[in-house]
Amino acid sequence: MKLKQFTLFFLLIFLSFSTFAQDYQKEINRIENQIHKLDTKKDSLDLLAKSIKLTILHNKLKKYGLPKYSGDVEIVEHPAIILSYNEKYEQANWVAHIISKEITGKGFSRTNDFRPDPLVKTGSTEEKDFFLKHLNSDGSYTYDGFGYDRGHLAPSADFRWNKEAMSESYFYSNMSPQLPDFNRGIWASVESFLREYVAENKHDLYVVTGGILSDNLPKVKRSVNQVSIPKEFYKVAVDLEGKIPEGIAFIVPNEGSNYPVISFAVPIDSVEKITGINFFASLPDSIQVKFEKTTDIRHWQTKNRQNNRKPINRNKLPKEAINTVMARSYYDNKAKVCGTVVEVHETKSGNYFLNFDQDFPEQLFWCTIWKNNIVNFSYNPQKYLLNKKICVSGTVKKKYGKPSMSVYNDKQITLYKDEMRKNKK
Repeated sequence: MKLKQFTLFFLLIFLSFSTFAQDYQKEINRIENQIHKLDTKKDSLDLLAKSIKLTILHNKLKKYGLPKYSGDVEIVEHPAIILSYNEKYEQANWVAHIISKEITGKGFSRTNDFRPDPLVKTGSTEEKDFFLKHLNSDGSYTYDGFGYDRGHLAPSADFRWNKEAMSESYFYSNMSPQLPDFNRGIWASVESFLREYVAENKHDLYVVTGGILSDNLPKVKRSVNQVSIPKEFYKVAVDLEGKIPEGIAFIVPNEGSNYPVISFAVPIDSVEKITGINFFASLPDSIQVKFEKTTDIRHWQTKNRQNNRKPINRNKLPKEAINTVMARSYYDNKAKVCGTVVEVHETKSGNYFLNFDQDFPEQLFWCTIWKNNIVNFSYNPQKYLLNKKICVSGTVKKKYGKPSMSVYNDKQITLYKDEMRKNKK
């Protein structure tokens, strides 16, 4: 009897626990289902928010960011980019867009959906203007390139915060023939320079980009539409969200370059004179004057690059001297290298390292003054040379991937201004 009672009691407990477990699992399933619905709703709201933000940016771009244009110019409007298409050269005169502060958030990957722009009335360029591809019997493709990249004017990475905007950047109306060393090198660095400014300052940036177009440009001979090849590209940008409007522009030759980005920085006025385009034309003249005629390079550099300086222009060098970029072509040769000492570092062992034109680790050229040679100097190198333009003479060596020089006495160093005075005599 006792055994039957115990068995019955155990069975009741088991059934109660089983019922509780089922109810518990149902509650878990209900909660997980609610979480899934909330995630779906969140994703939907995120997409809606991004769409609204894109509409706001489009309206701001139309209001403040477009160059002046006449009624007979073809203007093509997409949500993220607005462009002026030039049938004669088979590319845009300019492409205007905004680098949004949203760029600092979670981003989308490249869409790579290159395609003709359906809104260009005369038809934009297409894939066959840049390369041909042939389908092989095994389903793979053989590519026959023409030697030029499909170079973005408004770069895809500027739109990483919005998939629709990212996709728009792959319209062929936003492409221009660019040499690979240019597109993947110095031009990519110019684009990164502006994105880094937006990320640090949290300001939207109005940008207009294009090739410098003229009648004497060569063409991609094998392209179906005979696309012109710009010899130079420009990019102008303005920040209207700071205390005062700030502007900067770049003119960069369509070729590879070892020069830093700031070497190509010019006032916006300079681009207007060359292209004949009046940028940011809707803004009052009183505001345009504030940001178009001069460029404050230090304002545009991120905090860790505030000390960076332009390498001395090769046309402004003393006789038989080279600048810090040219030094990389003089390994194991004697040379007189001129530049700005932006950083002097004294090690614990008493050696001095002088970095030229850019701070470590991006210095373009550097010199070493060893502790044992300090007695050969009539001044403290750190106090006297910092922020001065100087010329150093000696043998250029390659150390840690950079051109460098050992300096043994102060006679190897002269002030740039003194060298220039000698030239005038």
